Amino acid sequence: MVFGADLSLYSFVGLIMLIGVVKKNAIMMIDFALDEKRRGAAAEAAIVKACSIRFRPIMMTTIAALVGTLPIALGMGAGAEARRPLGLCVVGGLLFSQLITLYVTPVFFTYLDRFQTRLGRWRAGGQA
Repeated sequence: MVFGADLSLYSFVGLIMLIGVVKKNAIMMIDFALDEKRRGAAAEAAIVKACSIRFRPIMMTTIAALVGTLPIALGMGAGAEARRPLGLCVVGGLLFSQLITLYVTPVFFTYLDRFQTRLGRWRAGGQA
């Protein structure tokens, strides 16, 4: 809708690729944070360390996918009008999802950790 392009079969292929890249980026960050928590770090400290250490690999993956699909999004070459929705989907999605991955994922991690802690205390209190 943002670019005025149809949601075609190529766009769905782009969405599947986009979901895979975004999922991988979030998993890299959360997995590292969970390892830090297992070593005894607080949730906030664990996610901050995970964000700072995993930032470069996340950015490298995103930029590589972005640069790879930019020519498709710009619509150059023969038959480009058919493939352009794929490129627009991936480029726009990567730019938006990068903000989600870097800013929203750490917030959800800390909120869910607090919820899990409260739920554990509630269960321990209810069973005693």
